[in-house]
Amino acid sequence: MKQILLLAIILIASHTSAQIKLSGVVKDDSGNKLEMANMIAINQQTKKIDSYGFTDAFGNYKLNLNKNANYIIKASYVGMKTGEILISTKETDIKKDIVLTFDNTLDEVEIVSKMPVTVKGDTIVYNADSFKSGTEKKLGDVLKKLPGVEVNDEGEIQVEGKTVSKVMVEGKDFFDGDSKLATKNIPANAIDKVQVLKNHSEVRQMSSVTDNEDNIVINLKLKEGKKNFWFGEVSAGIGMATDDTRYIVHPKLFYYSPKYSLNLITDFNNIGEVPFTRRDYFKFTGGFRGGGGRGTGFNVASSDIGFLTLRNNRAKEIESRFGALNFSYSPKKNWDLSGFAIYSGSDTDLEENTVRNYLNPDENNPQSIATETTQSITNQQSDLGLIKLSSSYKANADNQFDYDVFAKISDQSETQLLTSNRTTIDGTFTSIPINQLTSQNPYSISQNLNYYYTLNDNNIFAFEAQHLWQNEDPFYNAQLAQLSFFNQLGLTNQSLFDVSQNKRVKTNKLDAKLDYFYVINSKSNLNLTLGTTVSNQQFNSDVFQVLDNGDQTNINNPNAINDVEYTFDDYYAGLHYKFITGIFTFNQGITAHKYAAVNTQLGSVFDNSFTKILPDASIKVALKKSETLRLNYSQQVSFTDINRVAEGFVFNNYNRLYSGNRELESSLSHNVNLSYFSFNMFNYTNVFASVNYSKLIDAVKGATVFSGVDQVSSSINSAFPDETISANANFQKSYRKFKVTLGGNLAYSVSNNLFFSGQTGQNENRESNSLTQSYRTRFSTNFREFPNFDVGYNVSINKYDQGGIVNTFTTHSPFINFDTFITDDLVFNTSYTYNNFRNQSTTLNDYSFWDADLTYQKGDSKWEYKIKATNLLNTKSLNQDDSNTIFNSSSVYIVQPRFVTFNITYNL
Repeated sequence: MKQILLLAIILIASHTSAQIKLSGVVKDDSGNKLEMANMIAINQQTKKIDSYGFTDAFGNYKLNLNKNANYIIKASYVGMKTGEILISTKETDIKKDIVLTFDNTLDEVEIVSKMPVTVKGDTIVYNADSFKSGTEKKLGDVLKKLPGVEVNDEGEIQVEGKTVSKVMVEGKDFFDGDSKLATKNIPANAIDKVQVLKNHSEVRQMSSVTDNEDNIVINLKLKEGKKNFWFGEVSAGIGMATDDTRYIVHPKLFYYSPKYSLNLITDFNNIGEVPFTRRDYFKFTGGFRGGGGRGTGFNVASSDIGFLTLRNNRAKEIESRFGALNFSYSPKKNWDLSGFAIYSGSDTDLEENTVRNYLNPDENNPQSIATETTQSITNQQSDLGLIKLSSSYKANADNQFDYDVFAKISDQSETQLLTSNRTTIDGTFTSIPINQLTSQNPYSISQNLNYYYTLNDNNIFAFEAQHLWQNEDPFYNAQLAQLSFFNQLGLTNQSLFDVSQNKRVKTNKLDAKLDYFYVINSKSNLNLTLGTTVSNQQFNSDVFQVLDNGDQTNINNPNAINDVEYTFDDYYAGLHYKFITGIFTFNQGITAHKYAAVNTQLGSVFDNSFTKILPDASIKVALKKSETLRLNYSQQVSFTDINRVAEGFVFNNYNRLYSGNRELESSLSHNVNLSYFSFNMFNYTNVFASVNYSKLIDAVKGATVFSGVDQVSSSINSAFPDETISANANFQKSYRKFKVTLGGNLAYSVSNNLFFSGQTGQNENRESNSLTQSYRTRFSTNFREFPNFDVGYNVSINKYDQGGIVNTFTTHSPFINFDTFITDDLVFNTSYTYNNFRNQSTTLNDYSFWDADLTYQKGDSKWEYKIKATNLLNTKSLNQDDSNTIFNSSSVYIVQPRFVTFNITYNL
């Protein structure tokens, strides 16, 4: 790594010393200085753009040029004739002002086609070829090189510090706008331009009355040879690991025309590349295009993939199956149809060892658990299906009707062989083998119906509604020799407890609202909202036991049976006033709610009904065109769903029972956010910073009672508030062929939980404090002729204080990515990450991952060959540590071994 960094310093120094700076001011013929004028310098010898830029708020520009060269300098501005001057550079910097004259013709089109970056209003256009070095394979590789754009490992895109809400290709949503499928699959050589659309509104009529500043969309323009033709790739590979064979099959096809488009992506592999993760699944919600009552939090819990691991891309073995089809079709100019179908299947093997140190065990009970060590072998099988169909009809400029239907279905099972080694306070050691099985086949259908109508310039109406129907049926079985809470469930004491639980949750939920906007003038409007959320849920669960003699018996103990109906109603009306004065935009108002949360169980009804008026306000300060400061305040009332009010016991795990509380009340939160955005195209500096504070009152908390290692918990409204304050910042600057990124996150929280004290015989509050910090640095290059690298250093520090028991976990993670052309046809890529994990000053684990690949593609040949080595250092396992109010834990889990694959790709 030291040699690579030394080479980078030498390249930077030599590249910098061989250039001079051209600067000046761009103004019109009346002397007015022009902000955001486009500037380019064309080398007369090579006929290529050597430098480009924009003027700042005072009309200043600067271009870095080669010494002893001749240039044509062009300046363009909307509505003005392109200015052009000739410059011959020597050994010193040059200053030269440029004057533009007004012209009705839009001759900046020529400049736009050549400029690496152009800005026009709220749209930034990047010319993709200007940033490619030739080693890029996918969209994500290109986006990472654009100034002001970042792409993380999950494929999430950020522009100017804000997350991109969706990706389109030729104006059509790519798989509902999913950024990961786009960044990981769209070929880099198909992209002509990347359009960043800021302040994007899905509905034209609503753009003038709603705040879309945080809604950023990327639209990809394809090269001419990719339109009206099929393009993509078909790749396959085979490889060897320590003791088995690896494979990958990954065809991708794309077709775009003005009338319709079709995208097909498939991926079958056992090399640990997970094409569709848990995070991706939750992004495809078929969601509400707007709507929802301001100030109310009522989210229906979904367990459809609840038990799937979050780290399945680092499991012992993973076999993935993935297929996705996306289409769009325009029968008429004003009618668009679109949809997608996605299948994702996986078989995952996990092997994990965990040590748990329990906090504050019951000292009056010698059998109270002090530590528990578990060894587990887990197999997960999952098949997920998602289907969505959408229609958008615009009868005219004043009428838009949208409809979506979205369905989810899954079939999942998990089997786990577990050994629990328990040590009690008095030193007693017990080893208990446990078998667990979890399975479920949930499904849901959600529908959106939205209608937008503009009566005239002053009166705008918007109706939005969503209906959700959901059915869940999780099944749980545990087989173990010891079960301390068998009396509470009414089980028969056996030499082996074989206990199963059936559960079913059905949900019908409707959200609907009507917005009326009265536009007073171009700088102010009134918004009246009427809406409702109506939900009905049914919860059933029962427990049965298989006895030693093989007989099955149903448990009739009331504590083990649930038969619950839960309804939630929210009727609300809101009034908001928005106005602009100077650089300030104010938007404030109130929403009045009539709430009713009613549950029926145990032969009686509990009704929690009340009214509440919730205020909210925001102030935006437009310091410059691309520099804003915003302050937001809001109150929110949050409600639980049926899972926390059903009072019959349900299994959460082999050693955890949960009983809901029918008398739970809502919680109230105060939320304050202060954020700052700045994107300076003059010096390519992007700054984002924010501070958030929240205070949660009457929070729903768990109350836990220990019986040995086993836990019985319920929920209550805490009398103690929870508070969190967090801050994050990101700085990015592009300088010539280099990009520097600095960032960090800081969060301090105070939370309260209840536990049963054996000393007092009562529930006692335990306050927990946590301070989490993460810092990141990154330095990247983007040369065409030289090797490129991406080097950085990440640090995370997590300090937990639980009733005086303090633990501080620190992770240091330096990394480097490197790519270069060995010959004109041979490309080498490698990436290395080192991780050092420690508690206080004691290192708990050191591990590294090193991957490398070598790709050969002869000129414009459609065939591509790759040798790829994964986990070259043959890292065996990773660590993961956790801390909560009950215990501290440290886990070691096995990962896939070193393997090498040979891949062949045919590019269409």
